[in-house]
Amino acid sequence: MRVVSISVNGLKQAAENGFFEWMKELDADVVCVQDLLARTYEFDDELFHPEGYEAYFIDGENPEDGGVGIYSKHFPKAIMYGFAYEPADRQGRFIQADFDNVSVAAMLAPCALGNDEKQAEKDGFMNAFMEHLQKTLRKRRQFIFCANMQTAHLVTDASSKYHKMEVSGFLPHERAWFDEVFDSLEYIDAFREVNKEKKQYTWWPEWAKGWRKQAGWRTDYQIVTPGLRNAILDGYIESGTRFSDHAPVIMDYDIEI
Repeated sequence: MRVVSISVNGLKQAAENGFFEWMKELDADVVCVQDLLARTYEFDDELFHPEGYEAYFIDGENPEDGGVGIYSKHFPKAIMYGFAYEPADRQGRFIQADFDNVSVAAMLAPCALGNDEKQAEKDGFMNAFMEHLQKTLRKRRQFIFCANMQTAHLVTDASSKYHKMEVSGFLPHERAWFDEVFDSLEYIDAFREVNKEKKQYTWWPEWAKGWRKQAGWRTDYQIVTPGLRNAILDGYIESGTRFSDHAPVIMDYDIEI
């Protein structure tokens, strides 16, 4: 089973730049897309429904909040819109597809970089999602959360340029959130399970372009339940493919969907 997570900064512009042709060539089972930047009815055109894929979207009251979607080769048993956290559900930040043997979710955390007033909103979201992860562990199925978390976890997940900067996305309490998820709750950072190398970035901020080529962060994750540890086969960041300032995260699992 191949699962892709990609933050597109607008699905319309991604489509214009060959996103769906790339998606077909990749032959993924499930593609989770974040940051749609449009209303769901704007995706009624057949352009956004490539042959062989089912498409599901959720938008926000304000399209600029993001919106997320899932493309799947397989019909899900159910689709869950939101995770019962009202602010995030209004902003269209979570959608989940339930299949026979696994559930796959697309998620977009709020961004507070360069906007201190947004930090409380982001922290509230992260706390609510932590509660959701705790409840998820009590369920009798496995989960893959494909998320743009707007945060880098370890020092190896961000260019050294950022290490001494007090910026949202690399604050101590944000990084400690991941420690709890991966250490205390024992969720798995799927990509780091197969790749421990440095400079494995998925996002390059526009304002950092003048620094150097590798001034990036790894903010895009596939977070999986502990029971899937042995099902992770391989994965990579396709840094040469850009439909936005994010690169896709592509993971292969030994799962019969």
